[in-house]
Amino acid sequence: MKDTRTTIYYTDELNDEFSITQIQPRKIDGNYDYDGKPFTRKIARFFCYRLIATPLAWLFLKLSYGHKIVGKEKIREYVKSQKKATEKKGYMLYGNHTNDMADAYIPTMITFPNPAYVIVHPNNVSMPFMGKITPYLGAIPLPDDLAAARNFKTSIDRKMAKSWPVVLYPEAHIWPFYTKIRPFTEVSFRYPIQYDVPVFSFTNTYQKKKFGKNPKIVTYIDGPFYADKNLDLKNKKIDLRNKVYNQMCERSILNTVELIKYVKKEDVK
Repeated sequence: MKDTRTTIYYTDELNDEFSITQIQPRKIDGNYDYDGKPFTRKIARFFCYRLIATPLAWLFLKLSYGHKIVGKEKIREYVKSQKKATEKKGYMLYGNHTNDMADAYIPTMITFPNPAYVIVHPNNVSMPFMGKITPYLGAIPLPDDLAAARNFKTSIDRKMAKSWPVVLYPEAHIWPFYTKIRPFTEVSFRYPIQYDVPVFSFTNTYQKKKFGKNPKIVTYIDGPFYADKNLDLKNKKIDLRNKVYNQMCERSILNTVELIKYVKKEDVK
């Protein structure tokens, strides 16, 4: 579904949601199977993720947005260093949330040839058909109760132990084609501190193309960022959040196209 809006009025930068896709989320409880049977999940993931989703994602991003990644070598250097490390560790990626379709595919391009796992809202696994497929594409839904939280943690533990990347969109809500970085809390930064892994930021910007109506998406990768070990847990999260947020704000200046104008309602006279 094409987004034809040119102006969006908002009230709350932390909680307003403007995705054009509305889905009733299922409850993620202790019965939700995060990892499934290892062999079955491995075969299904290889078929869905590698043979179908990855080439389609590349094709969609190139044809629709002329997608380009700047700074991927920063991740490559870290991944290369892990091959020689005694204790294997994954890493975490934090990005801005500005596109229904592209945001689902961009992490795959960033981490290729390694798989990407994305922590998502439950509505990403709640669609009648695709909800059954998205877990094989790397979707890890947030838990709704304590039993699910334990299973969720076990799933993340496994990803980190295998040196795989886990992706988060800390803004949580989609603001289509938004060209600034919305304020987000430090809550989600407990993960890299808990696992003692580095953080990379990726900032999606919209820039002019020579041809076509859609803008070009240029993704800038920065990092690695580490928590300050001299701080207590609360301030470690704040410090790491600020490093990522400030870097993303700096990159957002590179936007050159504004398809949708966002206006705060209290500023409307």
